[in-house]
Amino acid sequence: MNSRKDQLKAIDRLLTIMDELREQCPWDKKQTFESLRHLTIEETYELGDAILDNDLQEVKKELGDLLLHIVFYARIGSETRDFDIADVANDICEKLISRHPHIYGDIEVQDEEEVKRNWENLKLKEGKKSVLEGVPKSLPALVKANRIQDKVAGVGFDWEEPGQVWEKLQEELKEFQDEVKGNDKRAMENEFGDVLFSMINYARFLNIDPENALERTNKKFTKRFKYLEEKARSLGKSLKDMSLEEMDVYWAEAKKSR
Repeated sequence: MNSRKDQLKAIDRLLTIMDELREQCPWDKKQTFESLRHLTIEETYELGDAILDNDLQEVKKELGDLLLHIVFYARIGSETRDFDIADVANDICEKLISRHPHIYGDIEVQDEEEVKRNWENLKLKEGKKSVLEGVPKSLPALVKANRIQDKVAGVGFDWEEPGQVWEKLQEELKEFQDEVKGNDKRAMENEFGDVLFSMINYARFLNIDPENALERTNKKFTKRFKYLEEKARSLGKSLKDMSLEEMDVYWAEAKKSR
């Protein structure tokens, strides 16, 4: 691994390159916070894919792409004299120190859960009116639900044990089925949302990340379906011309081979 001196040297090299690109490259010159935003989101999802695939070389590359974006935003901020990379780094350093009084102060904690509760309480003392202020509005709904539940649990608004959450989930499932029988689309949608919210809550109690779990299932399904398509092509057939019984045979093969 690189020494701290070499790590700092690499960051300085990146800052220098960013300065040169911003001053000399026509594309880089034109970029703004707004024009980079969607690219940053895309890079974040690509990092997430690499993490789920456990491809550490790809993780390294995607971290580099994200680091470039951070440096890019800081460079733009310095041009308007609002902030630079030092301000960005110092701000997060100060936040980490203030949010970890059990490391940098005289507070004692017993476990991870107590650390999380202290974190949320400290944020309220800093002037936030709600613990939910830190949940971005633009998060995908599944991720947002998980973060909302995690945030409120941090201040004690939570079930005591998983069995209670499981019972709540069963209750929501019954209510959903009742609305399905009534065939009221809006009511069904509302109750289905409650079911999903309860499922995400139950996953949290089991220390399962619902976003990761669902994405792994997406990837698994995609691989198996592509196997099915490949098998159909090898037989000179189209999937729409195959019976469900035929497809089930090859789906079972896909489950064994992938």
